[in-house]
Amino acid sequence: MANKISEDTQVILDLKTISIIVVGAISIASVYFTLQSDIELAKELPKPPIDRTEYDLKDQLIRETIININEKVDNNSKKLDKIDEKLFEIINK
Repeated sequence: MANKISEDTQVILDLKTISIIVVGAISIASVYFTLQSDIELAKELPKPPIDRTEYDLKDQLIRETIININEKVDNNSKKLDKIDEKLFEIINK
């Protein structure tokens, strides 16, 4: 038998349940506002400086990436030259 919820439905809660609900809501609200204040504080803090080691590592990574790209372009260029030679041979047959 299904109970229908309407304006006449009575909800009976004991004092212990009501206090648990209130304490839970207050706890969630306090955590939320604490996180908000921590976020605002973090926005105001200065950014950490980039030290020389980090700069050197980033520079090295960029240079290695450029070298790798250059090697790939050279390989593709050689393959393209071979394809071009084969195409020229096919056309001249």
